[in-house]
Amino acid sequence: MRCCTPSRTSTSPPRSRSPELPPVRRPGRRAVAGLLALVASSLCAGCGTGIGAPESSGAPTTTTVAVERVVDGDTIVVRTKRGLERVRLIGVDAPESVKPGAPVECFGPQASAQLHRLLDGRSVRLETDVESYDAYGRLLAWVVRRPDGLLINEALLRGGWGERFRRTPNVRYVERLKRAETAARADGAGLWAACPGR
Repeated sequence: MRCCTPSRTSTSPPRSRSPELPPVRRPGRRAVAGLLALVASSLCAGCGTGIGAPESSGAPTTTTVAVERVVDGDTIVVRTKRGLERVRLIGVDAPESVKPGAPVECFGPQASAQLHRLLDGRSVRLETDVESYDAYGRLLAWVVRRPDGLLINEALLRGGWGERFRRTPNVRYVERLKRAETAARADGAGLWAACPGR
């Protein structure tokens, strides 16, 4: 018995064929590499300035900025092309005066007032070192006042406005800081006289 076999002839009108499209070309390796390089360079514009996206380490940089305000005895806020940035002075540990949840420490307000006297309304040169940022996202810098070239980190230690912060890989001016702290201790300057037990 013959079963129904489909007819080979169709009564529907023939389909019009679309014009033939050129084959899709895949970008070559060079094109992909070029595109990736372009994206990376646009994302990293200004990365090497020392001011901007935090990085744990990098090549030392130098930049001149205006001091916007003093936070406490070892931290300032500066104005950069990108906006405001918090800066922690390398090698200086001033007594706490504004840390949330922490008591005001002996000589903390005095250390903060001294940094105000040194830097309010001034411009400074920031020099980064081996480690550019701390765990709190603050730029770590040697702060040099303009135009007289006073190294603020050293001046604070020499006046007894803070102690030397020892746990840091940033050691460009460490010998100067050691001498400044030793002299302040010997003279009983600042906190060395005001805060027994230091």
